Amino acid sequence: MSILKKGDTVGIIAPSSSFGDDADITPACDFLHNLGLKTVLAENIYSSHRYMAGTDEQRAAAVNSLISAPEIKALFCLRGGAGATRILELLDFSKLQKNPKPIIGLSDSTALQNAAFTRARNPSLTGFLPLYDMQNGKINEFMAQELRSVLFAEQHNVLSGKCLSSGTTTGIIIGGCLSVFNLLCGTKYFPNLKGKILLLEDTGEKTYRIDLMLTQLKQQANFNQLRGIIFGAFNNCKIQDRQDGDINDCIADFTQGLNIPVITDFAYGHIPQRHIIPLGVKVKLISSPQDCRLVW
Repeated sequence: MSILKKGDTVGIIAPSSSFGDDADITPACDFLHNLGLKTVLAENIYSSHRYMAGTDEQRAAAVNSLISAPEIKALFCLRGGAGATRILELLDFSKLQKNPKPIIGLSDSTALQNAAFTRARNPSLTGFLPLYDMQNGKINEFMAQELRSVLFAEQHNVLSGKCLSSGTTTGIIIGGCLSVFNLLCGTKYFPNLKGKILLLEDTGEKTYRIDLMLTQLKQQANFNQLRGIIFGAFNNCKIQDRQDGDINDCIADFTQGLNIPVITDFAYGHIPQRHIIPLGVKVKLISSPQDCRLVW
């Protein structure tokens, strides 16, 4: 079923980094208005404290306010950066559980999105940020069409990637940006891996660090009960030393011995044209040399 309908009101929140001196939110709001949506800005949108959009208390209070508003049907994270993990303890997940609304974001939003699923079974969409996706006041047409489809279409069938391990499976999809997702390890916000499909991407990390982060994931409870894995783009993830290996080496070690479908090179992550993917909902994963796709 579709997530939103024309005439719905959505909130724009800033749970992570601050707005930026030369940034302009007007084009993003205009784009959402042209989709037929109404927008409400979180109270801390223009706030700044260190590298974040206000203090932890300010950011959490602003998010909680829109969580509590029944007229708000979805929450768009304005931008990524860092800081979302700092407000998790201050968020009212009980209200979110009673009044679920998709959280739409990418990158640092991973922390908020997976915590919302773990604590409130709240769904999300990963792959779009209003500020990130507006370049010179315009949005890439591919991304514009992706957002229209994921918000308003009844069914979704995304063809992308390469088959590393064949198979077809269903499960609830979790994950997002690897380095942010790993920050949740060992906390009450990290999702149970049993029966899940894991989605991973990252940007700007050395490959040895990717290797160590994947190792940490492999050490989490129920890792061996995953049902599938999707690797998106690992943009600008460079080899520091030739002995470190590349991303393919990291992925090969990580997936060794797993008898589950695995897709690599899925068009998702910190790249200009990416698919917008659900989190916290049941999906079907198909991986074969002729056909790699995600269906929900």
